[in-house]
Order: sequence, then structure tokens, then C-alpha cells
Amino acid sequence: MGIIAALIIGAIAGWLAGKIVHGAGFGLIGNIVVGIIGALVAGWILPQLGVGLATGTFGSILDATIGAVIVLVILSLIKRA
Repeated sequence: MGIIAALIIGAIAGWLAGKIVHGAGFGLIGNIVVGIIGALVAGWILPQLGVGLATGTFGSILDATIGAVIVLVILSLIKRA
């Protein structure tokens, strides 16, 4: 059940990040991957900054979305170079 939840949260976070960073969507599988990578990035960066957001499913989606936006911005900067 944990893997399925991670995939669903990753898909939602990747989709939201694709909407926030215009023109950076990658389809369903790409959004899941970006969302999961975003969750890992946020799980590392946010505690380093001392930021604690909501807990539970909503907090996980919010954290993963923030991380996915960071990943998409970095990817868009790399694509431009």
C-alpha cells in the first residue's frame, strides 16, 4: 500500500508542479517520476532550511510539490543552456 500511495502522491505533486511551472509537464509517468524525485529533494532541503510544513497526506503532497517545482526549474534551466 505504501508504494501505491507514493505513486499517487508523486503523480499529484508532479501534475501540480507542471501546472505551476508552465510548459514543464512530462505526462503521467514523467509527472510521477518528477513528483517522487521532488519528494526526495524536499525531504532533504526543507529540514535543512528549518521549514516544517503540514503533516499527513496533504503535507506529503505539499512537500513533494515544492520539491518537484525545484526539480522542474532546474531542468528548465539546464534545457536552456
